[in-house]
Amino acid sequence: MSVLPGHLTSSHYESAARGWIGELWDDKARLRRVAMIFGVAAVAIVALALWLTGGRYTGTDDAYVQAAKLMVTTDVSGLVKTVDVVEGQHVKKGQVLFTLDPRPFQIAVDNAKAELAQSVLDVQSTEAAYRSTVAQANAQSAQVRLAQLTYNRYAALARQNAISATQVDQTRGAFETSQATLISLQQNAQTTLAKLNGNPNLPPEQSPEYQKAKSALDEAQRQLDHAVVRAPFEGDVGEVDSLQPGTLVISALSAFTTTSAVGLVSTSNVWVSANMKETDLTHVTNGDPVSVTIDTYPGHTWLGHIDAVSRASDSVFSALPSENASSNWVKVVQRIPVRIVLDVRPGDPPLRAGMSAVVTIDTHHRRWYRLLNGN
Repeated sequence: MSVLPGHLTSSHYESAARGWIGELWDDKARLRRVAMIFGVAAVAIVALALWLTGGRYTGTDDAYVQAAKLMVTTDVSGLVKTVDVVEGQHVKKGQVLFTLDPRPFQIAVDNAKAELAQSVLDVQSTEAAYRSTVAQANAQSAQVRLAQLTYNRYAALARQNAISATQVDQTRGAFETSQATLISLQQNAQTTLAKLNGNPNLPPEQSPEYQKAKSALDEAQRQLDHAVVRAPFEGDVGEVDSLQPGTLVISALSAFTTTSAVGLVSTSNVWVSANMKETDLTHVTNGDPVSVTIDTYPGHTWLGHIDAVSRASDSVFSALPSENASSNWVKVVQRIPVRIVLDVRPGDPPLRAGMSAVVTIDTHHRRWYRLLNGN
């Protein structure tokens, strides 16, 4: 064994090195154990913090842009005369979309006006007939009085045997005939007065015939007005190619389809319909703020709020709702439609009905707040 300066041998250095390494190894082990303990504690604290502050947001990607839409047609039948719009054109409310040939409807209006005028003449004629019948009845009443006086005189002369019985019978017959004529005239006057609703000076506008003719005129005018089809709201036009001049449009009240129509999609009445899982609606209420992203425009976010949460699931409105009462029933999470109104800002990209969307709802729910309040 060699002796190093300072009377320290190599074994002394080896022993010291082994001691130093051992102490270092023990320190690392303790440090590792401390790090493991603090790491687990940190993960637990972070997990607890996330859980306490979580539950605030919910959402779904089963959402789509919706807009008020309508196949605009008319309730009268006729041939298309003009089509005043083209595919994709933006129209204002009340703007003409297409027109039908107005001639048949104008003819019906003219005929209804003639019927209305005739009803006025009929009322006036009935009033004149009533006055004439009353005058005839008054004249006949005078004849009855004269015939009665004549009969009374002849009857007195007959009792004195001054005239023959035949003459008395003739005067009695004339008297009875005049009475029957008077009764007939009075009945005719009552019948004519009934046609005037008991008013000999009935205004034509109050007569049933006039009101019937006026209703027919109003209907004919309505059909003429509906020969011009206008946009019921502002929007973009679609499905125009199926409607061309000369096309026979069948009344919407008679046809089973609306193929002879112009499609119209609103540009102002737009919303998002989200089909939310029922388990995600626990803390969702009307008015909650919502952020919406559209697949077509990545990176752009729309803000809005919940307008309404449906009172029924999608399956309730299904034509064949599932009603499985057998033992092999499997519970399926239902989807509840949620209507979201967007706060459209100037410069936002245009939204089109049917676009896919992703919605995130801020429910303002805090677990720690509920725990502190005992809820």
